[in-house]
Amino acid sequence: MNAVSQQGTRLRFRYAEVGKVRFISHRDLARLMERAFRQIGLPLAYSEGYRPRPRLSFGLALPTAASSDAEYVDVSVATTVDVDPLIDDLPHRLSAALPDGISVTAVAVLEPGAVSLQQVIASCTWRIELLDVAVDDAADRVQRIVAAPTLPLERERKGKLTTSDVRPAILDLELVGPTRNGVELEAHLATKPTSLRPAELVRLVGEGIGIGQVHRTHQWMIIDDIRSEPLAEASTCPPDASTRPTYELAS
Repeated sequence: MNAVSQQGTRLRFRYAEVGKVRFISHRDLARLMERAFRQIGLPLAYSEGYRPRPRLSFGLALPTAASSDAEYVDVSVATTVDVDPLIDDLPHRLSAALPDGISVTAVAVLEPGAVSLQQVIASCTWRIELLDVAVDDAADRVQRIVAAPTLPLERERKGKLTTSDVRPAILDLELVGPTRNGVELEAHLATKPTSLRPAELVRLVGEGIGIGQVHRTHQWMIIDDIRSEPLAEASTCPPDASTRPTYELAS
């Protein structure tokens, strides 16, 4: 039986974020989550100090305007409660307390000492729509990226411009197919030790290419050289398919 200790047991939730809600800031999302947890009566653990805050720990921040099927938040529960009877119903109850576009799809109790999301996430899989480029041209550009031994990229870090080789961050890259407004890529991008954002990948594809829909399909952790999802063993329910981004293939 999973019982919450006085020190707190951590629950890990997975949720989808689609539709208009993807334009809110990460800070506003955290506030929405806190309010939803209080609304459903989940006994949260709080930090110490002058202004105690609920102990919530999110995964990698989602870029503004991007959507996702694979967002995560760890929540510490304070009081001694048997959480087993609550688990199955928590995704539905929490989804009902959140705005349209946020659907909680899974929850599980974490083992004591489980590594935090920020530490454990090693890579993400993305679907990225490229605008203003033909399919053949995009295919050639993707092939050049995949074949390149190095990919220098200039970017700003802590107020300074630096150039670094980001080729190690591209773990996999392929052209999925045409969309109504362009073409779609599937990219598996590392987050450590070398990281690469979707917008930076589009810069590498070429100048003058716009970026359309960006959708995160997975966040991955690697433990003992095995890649898995942060909530792979939890019982799940699918996100609302009616609000997931779709791409119409060109005829």
